[in-house]
Amino acid sequence: MSSNSGIKGIRQVRRKKSSLSEVKIVVLGAPGVGKTALTVRFLTKRYIGEYDHQSDSRYKHEIMVDGDPVIFEICDTCTKTTHDLPSADLLTWADGLVLVYSITDRSSFTYLKQVFNHIQEVKGSHSKDKDMPMVILGNKGDMVHLRQVSSEEGEILSKDYDCNFFEVAAADQVTEVADAFHELFREVNATRRKNKTSLLDRVLGTKSGNRVYHRGKSDSSLAKFQ
Repeated sequence: MSSNSGIKGIRQVRRKKSSLSEVKIVVLGAPGVGKTALTVRFLTKRYIGEYDHQSDSRYKHEIMVDGDPVIFEICDTCTKTTHDLPSADLLTWADGLVLVYSITDRSSFTYLKQVFNHIQEVKGSHSKDKDMPMVILGNKGDMVHLRQVSSEEGEILSKDYDCNFFEVAAADQVTEVADAFHELFREVNATRRKNKTSLLDRVLGTKSGNRVYHRGKSDSSLAKFQ
């Protein structure tokens, strides 16, 4: 009796584990805008101001969003110059993007426009059945005395790119940074639901002879990392 109960309990745990939502996010931005500080602040609530990365860093962590556990896989890119652009493979892997600039560095704001144009080119040459949810973060909001980019400019850019915008300070804000990542996850979920409905419509269209649906290759997945 107790043995059966134990087995049932294990099965319930495994079922709960397998039902966890997962999201893959890539953090992009010019050198020195605070990409890693924002990522670490979100995942651990801690702030570390100085980093010396020579390559992209990848993290995997479970975070509660709207009362439910979500596994976040985050690729924190190591941009060495403003000529560096994300690879097509990385953009294909991602479910969503965090585009970061520093309010104290206008060139980092301009760099985001370059990145966005590159993303559009990649999406055009690598057809996908979904949009790319994004959020724009204007970091270093605590350094307003050095501001080079206004909040209004960030808002206008987000409207042009049809995404959310947050002005934050990784140095002293926890909730605001988390809100930005949470909102991106909600956008990813909304896109997934839309694409699932679109897929169902195409499949049903195929069966009725009205439309033809060609299955594409599934997104490649990165190896698990801690």
